[in-house]
Amino acid sequence: MATVTLKGNAIHTLGNLPSIGDKAPGFSLTKNDLSSASLSDYSGKKVVLNIFPSIDTGTCAQSVRQFNTEAAELNNTVVLCISKDLPFAQTRFCGAEGIDNVVMLSDFKDGSFGKAYGVSFIDGPLQPLLSRSVVVIGEDGNVRYTEQVSETVDEPNYKAALEALMDA
Repeated sequence: MATVTLKGNAIHTLGNLPSIGDKAPGFSLTKNDLSSASLSDYSGKKVVLNIFPSIDTGTCAQSVRQFNTEAAELNNTVVLCISKDLPFAQTRFCGAEGIDNVVMLSDFKDGSFGKAYGVSFIDGPLQPLLSRSVVVIGEDGNVRYTEQVSETVDEPNYKAALEALMDA
């Protein structure tokens, strides 16, 4: 279990992020067209998992905007933006914002992604949403970088995540 804060108040996740060097856990998530996507769909690519509670908050929206800008310049890399938002909300946001360089995915059906990556909140006002985190996966499918943002209202360290891609 990991402890993070929401405006200074402690909240907990059901586990911890995968360890650096480990094989990234597989997953099946829902795309905006309601089809399924799995980690294996991106085999052979560098993958950035931008994980967050809800696209309808300022910090979460900014993380998608920032990674969308950065992703336009990355070779053999895909950025997957993952929340429990309904695919319809994700589609609305991306359309309104002109977001087209990232892939929006939802864990709304069964929460299995949040369980596999240890990022589902188990208490507090955001239960059962996902804790703001970034995971970088190399072309070999191994975890190269992780960050679970300690204060949920703060943005992730984009620079560190992007630097990890250089070695991925």
